[in-house]
Amino acid sequence: MPAKRKSTQQADPGAKLAASAPAYRRYLELALKLPGAEESTSYGTPSVKVKGRILSRLRTEAEGALALRCDFIDREMLLQAAPDVFFVTDHYLNYPMILVRLDRISGDALGDLVERAFIMMAPKQKPARL
Repeated sequence: MPAKRKSTQQADPGAKLAASAPAYRRYLELALKLPGAEESTSYGTPSVKVKGRILSRLRTEAEGALALRCDFIDREMLLQAAPDVFFVTDHYLNYPMILVRLDRISGDALGDLVERAFIMMAPKQKPARL
């Protein structure tokens, strides 16, 4: 029996090539270590989902980059600190994501961002009853 696809959308022709790029593979090594993380597709492009929710999406549009979940406060700091690495398009203005140029970010900084993105997605735990 053939394996089930994670998405019913057609894959972007450039997505396969982009997903094989060394910078994206480096990102995947970090992201797929997270509990519940899996490779998937989103809008026809490679993505990583955690329990069915999008953690990231590799954009193959003209501006490229990795769209990674990020809270708005961190996003503003990152955009100001390293505009050559981070940016945002109008599409993401009201969505908690930041665009990351994977070929321009250090491994340590990427690891920290991936961890923060995952924590942001984690379900809020109810306080323990006494």
